[in-house]
Amino acid sequence: MSANSLITRFKLTKLLNQDQGGRRIILQGTISGEPALLLAERGAFDTDPAYLSAFGRLVAHVNNLGENDIYRWYLANSLPDNSLDQPTPPDLKINLIYPSTEKHTKKYSFQQSRYVTETPDIYAKYIRPYMSKCREEGRLNWVFNIIEGKSEQENVLYRSEGGDKKDHYLLLPDLNWDRKTIGGLHLLALVERRDIWSVRDLKKKDGAWLRHLRSTLATTVSKLYDGVEDDMLKFYVHYQPTYYHFHIHIVHVDLDPTGTQAVGKALGLDNVISQLEKMAGGEGDGMQDVELSYTLGEASELWTEIFLPLKEGREPSVG
Repeated sequence: MSANSLITRFKLTKLLNQDQGGRRIILQGTISGEPALLLAERGAFDTDPAYLSAFGRLVAHVNNLGENDIYRWYLANSLPDNSLDQPTPPDLKINLIYPSTEKHTKKYSFQQSRYVTETPDIYAKYIRPYMSKCREEGRLNWVFNIIEGKSEQENVLYRSEGGDKKDHYLLLPDLNWDRKTIGGLHLLALVERRDIWSVRDLKKKDGAWLRHLRSTLATTVSKLYDGVEDDMLKFYVHYQPTYYHFHIHIVHVDLDPTGTQAVGKALGLDNVISQLEKMAGGEGDGMQDVELSYTLGEASELWTEIFLPLKEGREPSVG
């Protein structure tokens, strides 16, 4: 019996499981009355130049999910309409950066990773001035546009109101979430306060604020998505973050831990809170006083301008 014959005779009973952000499904059913399980996942992209050169023409039914400045994201079909009563569901999540810059090219190109340790001294002398330079170059304009209600408001899932303005935040879907698969849920919480650039700015006195924020976020997400409870959520922050305005990642526990959740990139929020609350010293002591280790790509500015010179015994320049 041919493989195609078996597949076409599969009769679905129910969806048994899904993982990898909805990219893999396990179906329970029968073939000729006998029980069967069908495991399906999306294959790797064809890298043949002929296919890649025609990629833009092969994509159909492009649905715009949102855009902000040069960033746009879509759902689309890689296959033409079939004979089913309903159109084929979108099977591609596409991010577009246009017009892109050389920095974007470096960021998304393959590059060897390095594991570095940032001491309090390195942070104060080099990293903090680098962060300041990035902010002064306007790299946060798109974030402020969202917070101030100037752009991307259709993507804001929740905006807190009332109470102390220090506690205000916005919830948005992460660009890599399809906004449908609950097991792949990935949200971003942007705080409105602008005095915290990264986890490095958190002080011992901020422990209570951060614990309250974490609790509030868990409650809000549970209300937004039926069946999602507090203990189904993971909270983490990135260091180094992609941009220097404090934000928290919230993901479903069933979301596979990709590189963005890995050691060397993510710091568990609960661990950060506990570290702050149990930190010795006064209220002004904080995360600027600890060593943090993380991975960097060799094309990143932090590597080329700071850590590579330090490794080679040269003085870094961040001006």
